[in-house]
Amino acid sequence: MRSDQADHEAATRAADGGRTLPEQATAVVVCLEAPSAAAASESSAPPAGVPPLDLKAIAKGLRWPVARVRAAVELLDAGNTVPFITRFRRDATGGMDEEQVHALQVAVAQARQLNERKGTILRSIEAQGRLTSELAEAIRAETSTKRLEDLYLPFKPKKQTWATQARERGLAPLAEAILVADPGTGDPAELAARLVDAERGVPTVEDALAGAGHILAEQFAELAELRSRLRWLMCRTGQLVAAKLDEPNERAEGFRDFFDFRQELRRMPPHRVLAINRGERFKVLRVRIDADQEAMLAAVDAAVVHAGHPHAEFLQACGRDALRRLLWPSLEREVRRELTERAETHAVGVFARNLRNLLLQPPVRGRRVLAIDPGFRSGCKLVALDEFGQLLEHGLVHVIGAADVRAQATQTILELVRRHELDVVAIGNGAACRATEQLVAELIEAQPEAERFDYVIVNEAGASVYSASPAAREELPQLEASVRSAVSIGRRLQDPLSELVKIEPSSIGVGLYQHDVKSKHLRTSLDDVVASCVNFVGVDLNTASAALLRYVSGLNQATARRVIEHRAEHGPFADREALKAVPGLGEASFVQSAGFLKIVDGTNPLDATWIHPENYDVAERLLARFGFAPQDLRDRERVAALASGLADADPAALAAELGVGEWTLQDLVAQLSRPGRDPREDLPPPIFKRGILKLEDLAIGMELAGRVLNVVDFGAFVDIGLNYSGLVHLSQLADRYVASPHEIVSVGDVVTVWVLGIDKSRRRVSLTMLSPQVREQLAAREATGATAGSSRMGRTRRRTRPATLPTEVLESQAAESQATSEHAPAAASGDRPLRGGRRRMTRAVGRGTARQDQKQSRQPPKPLSTAMQEGREPLRSFGELKLFLDARGQSPSTR
Repeated sequence: MRSDQADHEAATRAADGGRTLPEQATAVVVCLEAPSAAAASESSAPPAGVPPLDLKAIAKGLRWPVARVRAAVELLDAGNTVPFITRFRRDATGGMDEEQVHALQVAVAQARQLNERKGTILRSIEAQGRLTSELAEAIRAETSTKRLEDLYLPFKPKKQTWATQARERGLAPLAEAILVADPGTGDPAELAARLVDAERGVPTVEDALAGAGHILAEQFAELAELRSRLRWLMCRTGQLVAAKLDEPNERAEGFRDFFDFRQELRRMPPHRVLAINRGERFKVLRVRIDADQEAMLAAVDAAVVHAGHPHAEFLQACGRDALRRLLWPSLEREVRRELTERAETHAVGVFARNLRNLLLQPPVRGRRVLAIDPGFRSGCKLVALDEFGQLLEHGLVHVIGAADVRAQATQTILELVRRHELDVVAIGNGAACRATEQLVAELIEAQPEAERFDYVIVNEAGASVYSASPAAREELPQLEASVRSAVSIGRRLQDPLSELVKIEPSSIGVGLYQHDVKSKHLRTSLDDVVASCVNFVGVDLNTASAALLRYVSGLNQATARRVIEHRAEHGPFADREALKAVPGLGEASFVQSAGFLKIVDGTNPLDATWIHPENYDVAERLLARFGFAPQDLRDRERVAALASGLADADPAALAAELGVGEWTLQDLVAQLSRPGRDPREDLPPPIFKRGILKLEDLAIGMELAGRVLNVVDFGAFVDIGLNYSGLVHLSQLADRYVASPHEIVSVGDVVTVWVLGIDKSRRRVSLTMLSPQVREQLAAREATGATAGSSRMGRTRRRTRPATLPTEVLESQAAESQATSEHAPAAASGDRPLRGGRRRMTRAVGRGTARQDQKQSRQPPKPLSTAMQEGREPLRSFGELKLFLDARGQSPSTR
C-alpha cells in the first residue's frame, strides 16, 4: 500500500481539473479510500465555508450595472414585492420593469441555491476527512451545478452497488494495483488468486477480477472530466428516438406522428418534447436517446487507459462497462430531465403570456348584459345583469328542437332584453355556442333597426370550475352551478380581470400542454402573472372582492378577508389612511398595498389615483407649482389644463426643484395628467356582432375580422365566428422572419385575416395575416428567382415556409368550439419553420456567424487542430469544414 503522504498527493491531483484524464483516473482510486488518522491530521483542510453572493457576477450575466442589481436585491431582501419595487422604487433600480426584477430574482435564487449546495458538499467531504485545499477551492469557484455534482460524485454516500460489495470483500487493493500497474504486483491474476476466499464471497479468480472491474468501472464513471466530455458529446450528437410500443392502446392514434420518430436533441421544440413525454407516460411510445457511440467510446478509452499500460485491455473493458452500465443511463436521464424542464419552462412562459393578455382585456363599462351559457341537452342558461354585474333575473331556454321550442326561446330572450333594457348579449363559447349564436343573430335581424342590440362571443374557459368553487357558493349561494357559470360569463365581459381572478389560473385554457407541467411550478408562475395584472391595473378598495384583493401587493387571503369584513362592518373606506384600522394590516402591509388601492369620491382626491401616499406631499407641491390643488383633479377642464402645463415642463429641472428622482416625477406627471386612468382603456374593445358566419359562406381570399384566442409555438388560433377557430400559421403572421408568434399577436388581439384554405371535410380553415397585395409581391419575387442573399423578403419566405401541422391539434380544433383547450403534439417532422441558407449551415458547423465566415473565406484557413480532426472541438468556419472533409476524401456536395 502507498504511504499516507502518497495518498494525500493522489487525492490532491484528483481534485485538480487541469490534470489529464488518465492521471485523474489513477488518483481517484486512492482518493476514494478513507485516509488514515495521520493523513487526516496532516491534511490542512480549510473550513467548509462558501463565498458570499457575488452580485458582480450576477450583474455581468444579466448585463446590468452592479449598482442597480445591488439596489434591487436589497429591496427584495427587505420584503418588498416585485410590483411595489417596479412601481414605487424605480429611482433606486434605474427603472427596472417586472420582467427584469423577476429575472434578477431567479438569478439570485439560483446563485444562493448553488452556494447552499456548495456548503453542503464541503461539510460532507470535510466530515469524511478527505477535504483538501485544492478540492475546496475548486468547489467554491465552480459556477455550474452539473460540474459541482460531478466533483462531489466520488465522495457522495452511495447505496449498495456492485462496487461497494466488491470493496466489502476486500478487492479494492486489486483494483488499485491493476489501475496503477504497480510493478510489485506482477500478473493481476496472481494477486487475484491470493484474494480468493469463499467465505468472503470471492470463490474464484474470475470473481475477484470481476469485483475489481466493478470498482474500476464505478471510479471511471465518477471522473468529472470524463462525464463532462460525454455530456457534451451526447448533447452535440444526440437524437431523441421514439417508437410505438407493441401493446394495443386506445390512445395510440393521437400519437401516430411519433411512431417512427427521430430528431436531434438540439432541435427539439418544447411542445414536441412534452408530447413525446405524454406518449411515453400513456405507454404508447418507447423513448430513448441515440448518440455517436464511437466518439463516446473513444473518449472513455482516452480517459481511462494510459499509452503502454500493461493492463490496457482490462481497463478498456472496465471503461466500456462504465459507459454502458453507469455513465450512459445516468447521462440519458439527465438529458431527458433537462429537455423536460426546458420544455415545461417554455410551456409555462407561453401560458403566462397568454394569461396576462387575457386578464388585461378591456372592460365593457356601462352596458347591461344578457349572458348565455349555451348547452344542448340541459339547455341554455340565461342571466340578466345590470351595468354593475348584479343579477336581475335568470331563466332557461332550449335552442335545439322543434320550431315551437326555438320560437319559445326567442320570445324568452326578447322579453328579458326588453324588460331589463339590456343592450348586449354575451354568449359563452362552449357547446351549442354556434346554435345559440344563430338563434340570437336571427332574433336581432327580425327587430326594427332602432331596437336592435349587439352580441359578443365570450371565452368561458374555467367558468364551470368557478361555478362549483367555494368562492362561487359564497358569492351566489341561492343559485345553481349552471346559473353561476352564466353570471361569470356576463361579468367577464364587463370586467375580465375582476372575474377571472376568481378562477384557478391553470383552469383558464390559453396554454399548450399546461397539464403536463408540474402543478407547483405552473401555479406559482401563473399566480405571479395574476398578481402582476391586478397591481398593474389597480383595485377599487370599496368594490373589490376578496378574490381580487388577495393579489394586491402586501395583502394575502387572510388580510383581504379582513378588509372585506371591515368594509362590511364600518362602511366604505373614506380614505387610504383608514386601511390602517383593519385588524392585522400593519405598517409594512399598508406601505406595500396602499399605492395599488384607489378610493373613488373619497375625502382626498389623490386617493383616486395610483400615487402612493408617501408621495402626496410631492404631488401637492407639484400641483401648487402650476397653480392647482388636489380638488382640481375632479374637474375635467382643470385636469386638461394641468396636463398641458405638465407636458411643457422640463422634467430634469422639475425633478431637481421638487427633490425627487426623474422616475418618480414621471409617474406623478402621468397620474396627475390622467387621474385614475385604467391602462386597459387603450386596448381595442371586444368585437360586437349582429350577423353570423357559416363555413359555406367562406371563400378563398375573403377578408375577416377576428379575435386571437390562443397563441402557441406554431401560430395563433383566431375566432372568426365559426364553430371552430381558424389557424394562422407562424409563416403567415408577417412578411418577415418571425421567431415566435408572440412577437406579432397576443391573446385578445383583434386582427384582420384572409382565408387561405378551406377543408370542409375536416372542418378546417387556414388563415393568413398577409394581405393579398403582400402575398402577390412575395410570389412575384419568388417567381423571378430572388435568392435568400439578394432579397430579405425572399429569404424570409423560405425561412418561414408553412409546414405540416400536427394531426391531433387540427382535429381537436375542428371538434371543439373553442381554441382555448389544450392542443396536441406537433408533427414528427416539419412543423418547425425551415431556417435555411447561411444561418442553418453556420449553426451546423460551429458558432461563427455568416459575416465571420465571409471574412475568413478571403484568407487561407489555419490548419486544423488535432482536437478538430478527431471531432472533439467544433469547426468554426466553412474553410475549416472544407479542410475537415478534404482530409476524409469527401466534399460538401457528396456529404
